[in-house]
Amino acid sequence: MNFINTSISRYYALLMGVSTLVVGFSALAAEQPLQKKPNVVIFYVDDLGYGDISPNGAVGVSTPNLDALASKGVSFSDAHSTASTCTPSRYSLLTGEHGFRQNAAILAGDAPALIRPDKATLPGMLQKAGYTTGVIGKWHLGLGDGSVDWNKDVKPGPLEIGFDYSFLLPATGDRVPTVYLEGHKVVNLESADPIEVSYAHKVGHRPTGVEHPELLRMKADLQHSQTIVNGISRIGSMSGGENALWVDEEFPDVFSEKAVEFIEKSKKNPFFLFFSFQDIHVPRLPNERFKGKSTMGPRGDAIAQMDWVVGRVMQELTYQGVADNTLVIFTSDNGPVLDDGYDDMAAEMLGEHSPAGPFRGGKYSVYEGGTRVPMIVYWPNKSAHTRSNALISQVDIYASLAGLVDQPLAKSEAIDSLDVMNAFLGQTEHARTYLLEEAVGTVGLRKHNWKYVQPISASKALPKWLSNKDIEMGFEAKPQLFDLTDDIAEQKDRADEYPALVIALEKKVQQLIEKGFRHSN
Repeated sequence: MNFINTSISRYYALLMGVSTLVVGFSALAAEQPLQKKPNVVIFYVDDLGYGDISPNGAVGVSTPNLDALASKGVSFSDAHSTASTCTPSRYSLLTGEHGFRQNAAILAGDAPALIRPDKATLPGMLQKAGYTTGVIGKWHLGLGDGSVDWNKDVKPGPLEIGFDYSFLLPATGDRVPTVYLEGHKVVNLESADPIEVSYAHKVGHRPTGVEHPELLRMKADLQHSQTIVNGISRIGSMSGGENALWVDEEFPDVFSEKAVEFIEKSKKNPFFLFFSFQDIHVPRLPNERFKGKSTMGPRGDAIAQMDWVVGRVMQELTYQGVADNTLVIFTSDNGPVLDDGYDDMAAEMLGEHSPAGPFRGGKYSVYEGGTRVPMIVYWPNKSAHTRSNALISQVDIYASLAGLVDQPLAKSEAIDSLDVMNAFLGQTEHARTYLLEEAVGTVGLRKHNWKYVQPISASKALPKWLSNKDIEMGFEAKPQLFDLTDDIAEQKDRADEYPALVIALEKKVQQLIEKGFRHSN
């Protein structure tokens, strides 16, 4: 199964090599009329830590295309996903509100659509402003109404919440169904070989990792040891759809070429592209041409692959003559994790590299490493070239873009989102005073450089699988307080020294949860 448009000769060398696709191919640029409203591209990487890119000190892997973006745009030292796990972060970015308002948690592969068709969304807002909108890549926000028949139209989904085009991994790379979904339909599905998916019991006759570990290319934990596809065992059971199955190693080419097609078809009007990476989420299976591009094995090679994809899309923006009027936001959905269910030697081959940079914790954690993520904003001739210390939340992308395109927000819309576009563009370091960091079972609250961690309830049962992640979670029965001014690694708990501040910050948490950020001034 080949989705790559090999008939376009100008792409051939790019698809076969790993050269840097640096920003700025003006000699190739086609003449296009200037648009008043900018195009918007969001690169949303999965599980990429603050320290996992060259501009933030990566060791053992280079990210030349991100270096190029950072050299011309704004790179942030204090930018955050709203949560330290993927589903709530994605929900927040697309709705402008925190995931806990919808009880957003890590979804199963057959979960119903978390964002319902009547919900105001970022793509829907941009549609109203005249944008063509598209999402390409990992979804993991649920589809359908809870009992999906993958052999028929799968909806509601992205097309019902403001996207004009979608090409998806329905859930994640480690969950079935292991097929692409374009619009409402599974790609290359044959009626004579229907798909069945179950997260409750085994379906069909495909081998599982438990039954046949000798068939695996990579050992997995019990949770990830069900249906084997492409030599990798996944979460959940699946039968049928043989001709529709994806090949993990093809992801960079499949998704980047879908992005190329979307840009080419949409370039005459302003467009919004939400490019949602599977990289560097498990299972990490980089394309053959990226193997050995780092010193860290599959995880490092997946970072190099991700960087190439960014460059490929940036090159196409220039080729189509729209790069100068495109606002690019690069960031990640949460902090890093090494062993997340598959034995790919990520921890053993880490070397001197620090995925979370100087920060404590990682994915799932309430410490800074859980939500403090890489972020670069680049808009030619509009964004400054600077390193910014502004306190930034991804939830603010919604209101900031609404302000940029003069689209008013309803009172109940995007209630946690603030317009901080001047900070995004590096024109000021004043952005947020307060920022919530959602983790599994608790929240943290930043007030400038103070960091308060809410105690976890004694009655709150945490998932057992969290215990084997080798990450400092920060879940304590008592409140914690850190002064990041001189304790960026959150080593000294100051809660006993400042009891009045602890009480005030807990009160602020409750106010923000009750009213939202836009209505809590």
